[in-house]
Amino acid sequence: MLAARTTTEELLAYLVAFDTTSRNSNLALIDFVRDYLAAYGVESVIIPDASGQKASLFATIGPKGVGGVCLSGHSDVVPVDGQPWTTDPFTLTPKDDRVYGRGSCDMKGFIATCLAMVPQMTAAKLATPIHLLVSYDEEIGCTGVVPAVRRLGVDLPLPRACIVGEPTSMRVVDAHKSGIAYMTTVTGREAHSSMPQLGANAIFAAAELIGELDRTRAELIAAGDASGRFDPPNTTLQVTVIEGGTAGNIVPRQCAIRWNVRGLPDFDEEALLARFTAFAEGTVLPKLRASAPEASITTDFIYRVPPLAPQTGSEAELLALRLAGQNRTYTVAYGTEGGHFQAQGIPTVICGPGSIDQAHKPDEFIEVSQLRACERFLSGLIAECVG
Repeated sequence: MLAARTTTEELLAYLVAFDTTSRNSNLALIDFVRDYLAAYGVESVIIPDASGQKASLFATIGPKGVGGVCLSGHSDVVPVDGQPWTTDPFTLTPKDDRVYGRGSCDMKGFIATCLAMVPQMTAAKLATPIHLLVSYDEEIGCTGVVPAVRRLGVDLPLPRACIVGEPTSMRVVDAHKSGIAYMTTVTGREAHSSMPQLGANAIFAAAELIGELDRTRAELIAAGDASGRFDPPNTTLQVTVIEGGTAGNIVPRQCAIRWNVRGLPDFDEEALLARFTAFAEGTVLPKLRASAPEASITTDFIYRVPPLAPQTGSEAELLALRLAGQNRTYTVAYGTEGGHFQAQGIPTVICGPGSIDQAHKPDEFIEVSQLRACERFLSGLIAECVG
């Protein structure tokens, strides 16, 4: 029955109906994709997470045991909580040559298009296989794809090229920034606010650390982008969350600051962290320990999304440019799973339907024309893989 429902919009409606917000399980969607592929005789490998509540899916169409081209997309979406939607976010709603729904653009539109092309893929006599990879937890740090990527070239085929279908308006992207998030926790000592000399104020210490981060941010802006390709044209640094204090009459014992860096592909993140740590331990911590020897400052990784570096002339780049009918590549400021594939030795580009301008917003949509453009792109890929 599922095999008959192969249009992109029909499949997208099914995918959008699964509430795969990252806090939820994605197993129902993965089961749907597995069953759909099975209806065309395509076997899937399911790669569960440690909890057993989420999984990635990997499938190969065409000959086994050879490289091929991987088409990759994430199944999770961002929350709709508090957003003023005018349609049901989990019901695909067509209107004015667009279809609305959470994930329609980012990035179930790409997954649906890939699935819609499966009948053509299985009917063709592919000499080069096409691999499909559907992942999870991209929206909370691109972590879910990692277990699957680590198996490529081990017990799963190592693709010759990978195309990650994030929304680029079907333009070929060969580079993006890294995304690194940290949590710095300052622990001082509580005291009555009338006797501050008996305590160690964690918020004051955190303010000094934030000042150092702001100075670093200004230096990164001044350093700019030697490639001239990124917008904004520099590595960016932001403090995004501050949590500290207990009450108005208590010297605060603890303050946590969350901060992130989106680094150009050649950015030295280790040098930045070493500088910050040296300032924290050499300048700020001694002041805390003057009255509270037990005081501490710790900085922990929350996640790291590796950058995607340009690989001029790679098989992925040349293939995607040819299929898209383009002669230049682009960059994006946001991060993707692409860097994980590249780190595994797989030439990778980003190219998918829809505009990132529509992602994560209320009334998220994708233009139907973008779905058609992606279908043409994949039809070209099938033709190339037959030859």
